[in-house]
Amino acid sequence: MAKIGIMGGTFDPIHNGHLLLGRQAYEEYGLDFVWFMPSGQPPHKKDRHVSRMEDRCAMVKLAIEGQKGFVFSDFEVSREGNTYTAQTMKLLKEAYPQHEFSYIIGADSLYEMESWYHPAEVLASVPILVASREYDKEHPVMKKQIDYLTDRYGARIQILHCREINISSEEIRQAVGKGLFADDCVPKGVGQYIRSHCLYREPDTLQKCKGKNRNITIG
Repeated sequence: MAKIGIMGGTFDPIHNGHLLLGRQAYEEYGLDFVWFMPSGQPPHKKDRHVSRMEDRCAMVKLAIEGQKGFVFSDFEVSREGNTYTAQTMKLLKEAYPQHEFSYIIGADSLYEMESWYHPAEVLASVPILVASREYDKEHPVMKKQIDYLTDRYGARIQILHCREINISSEEIRQAVGKGLFADDCVPKGVGQYIRSHCLYREPDTLQKCKGKNRNITIG
């Protein structure tokens, strides 16, 4: 049996905060592996363009390369249609009954989990490992939210004691879209990939980027 933490998400792009969260879970809770699992077609992101699956997967692979215990998983992207966490966790447990899974999230997901597809199934399926991070909307203190979800759903929620993570993929996309660099927020290989593939560019900077990279194959 292996203890495996699941880091799910759109990863558009994956950034240093994701890696910090995965590393803390790996070390604090004695996990054998952390599976970084990009979502296929996230139904809650239909209001914005999501980068190609191939680009998001490539960036995850670059980000975790050489990182002890970190593993890329195509479990969600290999499925057709919308992917929901409740379904994923059920299918994971069926496919790998010999393993013990936990689900790694930030505080924003903890506060929004009741809006997810079948939240009761997610919260009852596996232990949740949650780390604090900025959350703009009004919300109760984390302990109160944990107590509420535990009482209502029988959730098993444990706190990750790492420094607060204030990096967001949305802010990275916005910065890059304006022609700025985000190298301080992402692993080196991911930053290079974003530049060489002209990801997240707004129309007025996209052509300039492609001109600079005309000798590079744009995926």
